Amino acid sequence: MAKTPRMTIPTQLVLRALLEDPTREMYGLEICHIAGLAPGTIHPILARFEGIGWLESRFEDVDPREAGRPRRRYYRLASNGAEKARLALDNAQAKVPKMRRLGLAGGAA
Repeated sequence: MAKTPRMTIPTQLVLRALLEDPTREMYGLEICHIAGLAPGTIHPILARFEGIGWLESRFEDVDPREAGRPRRRYYRLASNGAEKARLALDNAQAKVPKMRRLGLAGGAA
């Protein structure tokens, strides 16, 4: 069974962006804009998700010279990736109240 990645805030934001429309392919900058994160932050997260089988990717079939830009890499959740992402987010959210009670999370206790 694949390991669940650490559910940092950036990781959760990327998952939420992907879950807005789980069947839609999005390229990296689209995910950046939706998640509100920089490319240098999201690409390692996307690589981790792909490594554990939650995400699939492909490069678009375009000539960069004709398009006037680099080829885009498109990402989408794998067949069981959306379910695993939702469970991971639910588990992460369930831990927040407990962490607050223990004084481990920011905000009012």
